[in-house]
Amino acid sequence: MLIESSKSRIFKGLLSLIILFVVAWPAQAVLDQGEEVPNYVRADITGIDLHGEDLSRSSIAGAVVRNANLSDVDLHGTVLTLSDLKGSNLQGIDLSDTLSDRVNFQRTDLTNAVLTNMIASGSSFAGAVIEGADFTFAVLDSDDQRNLCKIASGVNPKTGISTKESLECSDQEQGYKPAMPGA
Repeated sequence: MLIESSKSRIFKGLLSLIILFVVAWPAQAVLDQGEEVPNYVRADITGIDLHGEDLSRSSIAGAVVRNANLSDVDLHGTVLTLSDLKGSNLQGIDLSDTLSDRVNFQRTDLTNAVLTNMIASGSSFAGAVIEGADFTFAVLDSDDQRNLCKIASGVNPKTGISTKESLECSDQEQGYKPAMPGA
């Protein structure tokens, strides 16, 4: 129990440092000289169309990206912390290996999205479409996992993994299988 508590404190401390860094970072949404991809830190890019862009080394932390077209965008390995993506088209997006804690994914279309190894604790997926989405090894709140299992369907065309399998859904009445034994 003491070891588990120490790990939890270390994780929370690191997360706090990341959030402090993101919040202190100035807002920008343009290329600086020498940059290859734009950063949208704390920017309001509501309605933007970035379809098919490679933004894998960018940051969208603290941004408002409502009703945007991010379909087929490569965002793997990026930081999306505290962003609002409500109502956006995220079909086929690659959000693997992202830090996506406390992100508003409400009413987004995550059809065929790859969300593997994503940290999405404290995020909301209410009303999201997740057909064919791959959540393998994603860190989700248990309520989100349970609710997503209720609507999970399809197989991701890139990874070949079913949405239910990636969410570790079971056929039991609870609708999900805890990610950690004994949880």
